[in-house]
Amino acid sequence: MAIGSGLGAQVGIAAEATYGTYVAPTKFVEFTKESLQLKKVTAQSAGIAAGRLMPLSSRRVVTQRSAAGSLEMEVTNKAMGVLLQSLMGTTVTPVQQAATSAYLQTHLLADVAGKSLTLQKGLPLTTGVVTRKNFLGCKVISAEFSCEVGGMLTVSFELDCKDVEETSVLAVATYPTMSPFHFMQMSVKTGTYASEVARDGIRKVSVKVERPQATERYYAGAAGLKAEPITNDQVKITGSLEGDYVDTVLDDLHTSDGGMSFVWDFTGPIIAATHAERFTIKVPVIKLDDAPPTVEGFDLIKPSFNFTGLADGTNVPSIEYMSTDITL
Repeated sequence: MAIGSGLGAQVGIAAEATYGTYVAPTKFVEFTKESLQLKKVTAQSAGIAAGRLMPLSSRRVVTQRSAAGSLEMEVTNKAMGVLLQSLMGTTVTPVQQAATSAYLQTHLLADVAGKSLTLQKGLPLTTGVVTRKNFLGCKVISAEFSCEVGGMLTVSFELDCKDVEETSVLAVATYPTMSPFHFMQMSVKTGTYASEVARDGIRKVSVKVERPQATERYYAGAAGLKAEPITNDQVKITGSLEGDYVDTVLDDLHTSDGGMSFVWDFTGPIIAATHAERFTIKVPVIKLDDAPPTVEGFDLIKPSFNFTGLADGTNVPSIEYMSTDITL
């Protein structure tokens, strides 16, 4: 029996070979919060019958089914690959570094066609019996990463799903030994692509990657279930840099609307040789939208610059993930 509260909950994931077709979970992530729910569209008959004062329950029908919600967690040094692949779109095989136990995943921005997940969540009753809900055809619609002074690197994934079923058995959750990335490991670099320099004074960073998709592809003959969402707009990368006013580099770029490359890195303990646990987001060009520094009292001036990620025509945004994971 599990603990009859959220302490006994679990989330397992697996990449699907076919959109919306169940695959038994093979990875179990340590999450902090989730909001995945079945969404159903119902219709009630409006037929008039002499003397009938209320609608009949037998005349209510379900016309569409889907699911959606968020999955929030700390970014850890293991088990993140499947989710990162679903966000970024490139099919990734971890590359062994020399003859060490370090493996590098390079997730380049690409179309997300064919990248869907089965996500199974285990929900404990107060009795300790764990019920299961299997979310099929899960597509990552967006992910927002954030870290600030004294905190962990966290991420919130927004998911759109084809359907939910409760028949496939609950998988036994197993977790590798892992640890989270955090502020002590964080650095921010900006400048010319591939020659970025460390930026001083940064206290908080957030980056959001949005993958717009047509999620309302309901067609006749599909039993009220949607077809796989298709990318229907350009990728949006936005974020913010918050810190103290230690120099005018960002302020000047805001004024000139100049562009710069952006590297947000977390480097952990050495795995082997010179290869450390690492999580790195790279955006070839960002431009600062707002806001210039303002004085709000006696304290240090603390500007917060919102930015937009853009293409440079050659390089593409990426997430690099170094871990001991041999497979995603």
